[in-house]
Amino acid sequence: MLKNKIFELCVKLITLISFVILFSIILFILKEAYPLFSQMNIKDFLLGDRWRPVSARPSMGIFNIIMGTIYVGFVGVLLAFPIGIGTSIFLSCIIPKKLRDNLKPIINLLAAIPSVIYGFIGLVIVVKFFENLEMASGESVLAGGIVLSVMVLPFMIGISEETMSKLRKKYEGASINLGVSKYYMISELILPSSIKSIFVSLVLSLGRAFGETMAVMMVIGNAPIFPRILGKAQTISSLIALEMGMVEIGSLHYNGLFASAVVLILMIFFINVGINYFSYKFIGDNL
Repeated sequence: MLKNKIFELCVKLITLISFVILFSIILFILKEAYPLFSQMNIKDFLLGDRWRPVSARPSMGIFNIIMGTIYVGFVGVLLAFPIGIGTSIFLSCIIPKKLRDNLKPIINLLAAIPSVIYGFIGLVIVVKFFENLEMASGESVLAGGIVLSVMVLPFMIGISEETMSKLRKKYEGASINLGVSKYYMISELILPSSIKSIFVSLVLSLGRAFGETMAVMMVIGNAPIFPRILGKAQTISSLIALEMGMVEIGSLHYNGLFASAVVLILMIFFINVGINYFSYKFIGDNL
C-alpha cells in the first residue's frame, strides 16, 4: 500500500515538473519575442514579405517563410502519402504476420536516423540529381519535400498499418466464409474503414514536417522568397537555426527570431489540437 502511494506521488511529481519545464520554455520564448511587437505591428510581421533584419532600413516580415514552411511540409506529406498507404496495405493485408513483424522494426528504424543524415543524403543525391538536370540550383522546395517524405513515412505507416491490421482481423473471417477475395476485402472494406485514421496520420506527418530543421535546411536553399516547387525557399525552423547563433542578444533581430518561434509553435499547436480532436471524434475505441 505504501509502495503504491510512493509510486503515485512520484508520477504526480514528475508530471508536475514536466509541466513546469514546458511552461517555463513557452514563457521564456514569449518574453523574448514580446519586445518586437512593442516596436512593430503584428500584421506587418506576419504578412510582410521582406526579411532584412540587418540592413540599413531593417524589415522583418515572415510571410514568405511561413508559406515556405507550409509548402515544403505539404509537398513532403503528399509525396509520402501513396508510398505510406501502399506500404501499410502491404504490411497489414498482403504478407504473413511473421514477415510483417520482421519488417516493421526496419521501418521504425527510419524514425531513429538523425535528421542530419537525411540532409546529407539529400544533399549528395537529391540536390545533385536536380543539378544534373541543368537546374540553376538543385536546392529547392521539391528537394526538401522528397527528403521530408522519407522522414514522415514511419509516422504515416505506423498509424495506418495498425488500424488496417485490426480491420483485417475484424473482416477476414467473414470474407473467407462468403468467398470474397482478399483484394475486394481490401478495396471495399478495409480502405474505406481506414479513411479516418489515414487522415490522422496525414495530420501527424504534417506536424512532423513543419518542425523539421536540419535536413530541410541542408537542401532547400534558405532564401526568404515566396516558395516555388523548383525554386529556393526558407522554413521558420531553418531561419532560427541559421541566424540565432550570430545574432546580437537583445536586438530587434533576436526578438524577431523568437517571434518566429512563437508562430511555429502556434502552427504545430493547432495541428496537435486537430489530431486530438479528430482522433477522439472519428477513431475513438472503434478501431
